[in-house]
Parts: sequence; structure tokens; C-alpha cells
Amino acid sequence: MKKIFKIIGLIFKGIWKVISFIRITLINLIFLASIAAIYFLYTSAESPTPAVPTTSSALVLNLSGPIVEQSTYVNPLDSVTGSLFGQEMPKENVLFDVVNTIRQAKDDKTITGLVLSLQDMPETNLTKLRYIAKAINEFKASGKPVFAAGDFYNQSQYYLASYADKIFLAPDGAVMLKGYKAYSLYYKTLLEKLDVSTHIFRVGTYKSAIEPFIRDDMSEPAKQSASRWVGQMWSAYVDDVATNRQIDSQVLNPSMDEFLEQLKSVKGDVGALSKQLGLVDQLATRQEVRQAMIEAFGSDGQDSYNAVSYYKYQSRMHPSFDSSEDDVAVVVASGAIMDGEQPRGRIGGDTLSSLLRQARTDDKVKAVVLRVDSPGGSAFASEIIRNEIEAIKAAGKPVVVSMSSLAASGGYWISMGADKIIAQPTTLTGSIGIFSVITTFEKGLNKLGIYTDGVGTTPFSNVGVTQGLTEGASQAIQLAIEHGYNRFISLVGQNRDMSLEKVDSVAQGRVWTGQDAMQYGLVDQIGDFDDALDAAAQLASLDDYNLYWVEEPLTPAEQFFKDFFSETNAALGIDMTSMLPEAWQPAAKQLVADSSLLAQFNDPKGQYAFCLPCQVE
Repeated sequence: MKKIFKIIGLIFKGIWKVISFIRITLINLIFLASIAAIYFLYTSAESPTPAVPTTSSALVLNLSGPIVEQSTYVNPLDSVTGSLFGQEMPKENVLFDVVNTIRQAKDDKTITGLVLSLQDMPETNLTKLRYIAKAINEFKASGKPVFAAGDFYNQSQYYLASYADKIFLAPDGAVMLKGYKAYSLYYKTLLEKLDVSTHIFRVGTYKSAIEPFIRDDMSEPAKQSASRWVGQMWSAYVDDVATNRQIDSQVLNPSMDEFLEQLKSVKGDVGALSKQLGLVDQLATRQEVRQAMIEAFGSDGQDSYNAVSYYKYQSRMHPSFDSSEDDVAVVVASGAIMDGEQPRGRIGGDTLSSLLRQARTDDKVKAVVLRVDSPGGSAFASEIIRNEIEAIKAAGKPVVVSMSSLAASGGYWISMGADKIIAQPTTLTGSIGIFSVITTFEKGLNKLGIYTDGVGTTPFSNVGVTQGLTEGASQAIQLAIEHGYNRFISLVGQNRDMSLEKVDSVAQGRVWTGQDAMQYGLVDQIGDFDDALDAAAQLASLDDYNLYWVEEPLTPAEQFFKDFFSETNAALGIDMTSMLPEAWQPAAKQLVADSSLLAQFNDPKGQYAFCLPCQVE
């Protein structure tokens, strides 16, 4: 009897816990709803729009956080859990906003110059940097001065600084140029020690996305391919900087022995060496820089110069309106390609197709520019997107693809059907290949004394993560992958008017820069986003048009949660990887990124067109 009462007590105790959980959840929801209501009332109250000051000022380009193609919205709960597990939530700077702000400042009479203060800007892909640099050059062409000031310059910061009329560097600072690299961590031995079976199915000699799971080093074909495009990107960087600084390109390419001799000549003073080599114009303390800026732009009366920060100036910009009845729609495809609907920061097959369909059915839209910045992903989702592009073309609307930093593998799959493909010389594209990765754990389970046994109705019934793959199942999957590859290159041949043999000769998973892709017929033109807009207007015979960014708007509630949790994460500042010794952090973050890679893949057939080694540093 006591046992029965004890069981009944446990049942009622469990019920009470459920009731308590529901009660606390409801209270929290009511609390958050109250905050949301206050927020909406506050933000909806009428307030005068701050006017751009009439005082002449320098625009300070103080970018903080990564430069992205499209702002990312993260689920509020993910925001909190992400910060707990090392996924930082930094401020994002949309590339087109940065460029448009500089261009508006160029024509703004109240802006008398540009100061590049980039110490909080992280490393950024060269293709994006070149588009910003184009706007800086346009600003300089207006006759307004451009200065760069910094204590230290990382490689990306220095690239933009090289476009300045004058570069200041702290006497104890440095210009840190490390070049580009394509390194990965390799896990073959680790997986073997963990008794994890990794089954790889692929087509493409150079399809190296899966090498970290089956090797302990980079294969020779992968090294050959990576060496080519990494070298071309570094050459482009060096040529641009050497031209801007009017120095010999060899200055930026010393051997280790040459660098040590140079450093010895200045007794280890890196700042002095930077000045001696012509990388900077003046070594100056912050006080000296401030005084130089006062002389250039006037004093604000508070021991500084007349200036307005990028973020304050951008918030005061008035949107431009065009009276044209025609639109050129811009759809941004940024991130890994996944099946179904996905949040910003990933390309969902259904999500992006919906945006493209919106552009197709809008009578005002006469042409579409698809901006692609993706390493690829799900082959099925890529085909869903390509089908929608075909539908747009069938509706009589031209489609132009503007490739950003990366449009490889699945990123090329969604691009190949466009009427015109435009890439920059430093764009990474190609990687035409396909693979599948299946991990099973039967060996580890067997060692623990756990076995799987039973009966099934088909040859595939005994295939699973705890059972492994039979020889027949492996052959079937490989045949499906080969079919997927043949379909990929067939589609490329049809869309690019190339024979299968020619496509295969440039496929096999090879990664190409934009300039190589142009040579091999994979793209039509070398150019940037502006060139893509011009091409779309020409194809649609438009002399005048509005630019229409097609994207899913955040609901008021989503916008509130985005702002609220961004501030909360900034205040908490919790990052598990940051708790590790600093020397371990890069490897730890790489491990987190690689371990989440396979978890993100959700192709229904398990087939992927993805370029893992295309992430250049």
C-alpha cells in the first residue's frame, strides 16, 4: 500500500511540476509582451527626424563588426543559446549600406572629408573590400581628402587604408600583412580512434570538401587547386596596394630572410619599418593625429575635430525616391544552401524561391539581379532555386547574377541559369562537383557491447547509423551521386552552351577565381554589383528604374526581439571559446564550425554541392 501511495505522490508531484512550468512560462510571456508593448508605444510615438547638421564635418568610417551581404535575423532563443556556446552576435554592416553612405557623403556639402578609423573592422573578403574601395575612390575624385588613422592595421583594414591620401600609424603600432591561406583541420585519425565510420561518396578529383573527414592532410590535387586561387587573390591584393602606395610590389612579398634583415636594420621597430617601406606616411600618436585632423577639418571646441560617425550619419540619411514606374528587383542569396525555409544568414530553397517568385509576379519588376555569396549546400534546394530562375526568364524578365566573394558549387548551381553572370576577378566560383557523407557508429557501439540485430523487408532495412552500410547500399549511393554529378554538368552545358567534355574539364570540383572562370566560359563578364544593375537595365531596355530589394521583412515583434536580444548579448558578453587560452581559440572555433557543418546539411537525398575549402583567410 505504501508503494501505491508513493507512486501516486510521485504522479501528483510530476503534475505539479508541469503546472509550475506552465505558470512560470505564462508569466514570462506576459512580462515579455508588456516590454514589447512599451517598446512599440515608445517607437511609434511621433518624434522629429534628426536633420543632418549644417556644420562642415568629416565622415568617420568607424566600421565595427563584419561586412555582410544581408543583415541576419536570428531566432531570439538562438541568440541567447548561441552566445552561451561561442557564437558571437556582433554588429553587422551591410555592404551596400556602406557603399551608399560613402557615395551620399561624396555629394553632401556638409561632409568635407573622410577619415578611415577601422580598428574594429575584422578581416573581410577582398571582393567586398574592393567594392568599398571603389566608393572611396569616387569620394576622393570629388576633391575631398581621405585620411586613415590607426594603432594597428590588420590585412583588410590596411587594404582600405591604402586608398587614403595619407596614412597615420601609432609609433608603437604595426601593419600586419600575413597573406591569404587555405588551411583546414583534419579528423581521420580522430574519427578512427572514436570508432566512427565515415562513408564518403563523391565525384570530382578536386572535390575536397570531404577531405577533412577522410584524410589527415590536404591531397595534392586539392593543394594544386588551392595554390592557384589563393595565389591569384594575394596577387590582386598586392597589386592594388602597391599601386595605391606607389611602391614596388616586392615590398609586400619579402622572403623570411629579407624581412628579418629589414627588421634588424631598424632594431626590431615594426612601426619604423612600416614607415621606411612606404606602407604608411607618418608615425603619430593619437594626440598628433587629432591635431592633424583639427587642421584639416576644424576644431569642435572640445579638443577634437568636426566629425560625424558612420553610424550617426547613416541614421540621418534620407532615402532616395525615384518616380520611375519600373523596378529592377535585387534578391540576395547569402549563406549555405539548405532545404526548406531558413532564416536570414542561410539560403533556404523554399525561402529564396518565394522571394524570386515575388519578383516574377510583380508587374513593376522588369528585371532581376540575383546577388550570390554562397559556398553551396543542398543539391535539391539548389535545383528548386534554379527552377524559379527559369520561371522568371520564361515570364520575359531577364535575370543577371552578381557574384560576390563566393559563388561556388551549389552557389554556381543557382547562378548558371541566368541570362548573364557577372563576377569580380577575386570571386571564388566553380567547384562543380557533388558528394554525400554518412557517419555510422556501429564499431563504437560494438566495443561497448551494444549490437543491432533484427529483420527487415528490403535490402535497405538493415542500413542505419547503428548498423553501418552494406556493400550494395554503398554502391547504390555512389551511383546516385554519379547521376547527380552528370546532371550538374549537363545543366552547366545547357545553360553555358558548352559540351559535356568541356564542362567536365573545368569541373571535377575545381575552384576558380572570377578571372579564370571568365576564361573558361563559366561567367560572362568581369564586374561588380553596379555593372550587374547596368546589365539588367540594358537587357530589360530600361533607361530609368527604381531599385527594389526583395526580402522578407521582419515583423514588429521580430524586430523588437532582434534589438532586445542583441543588446542583452552585448551586455552578457558570454563566449565559451573566449574562456579558453587565447592560443587555443582559433582551433576551438574551427572545431565548432566543422562539427556543426554536417549537422546543418539537410538535403532530402543527402547530396551536396558544397565548397568547404573556399573560406579564405
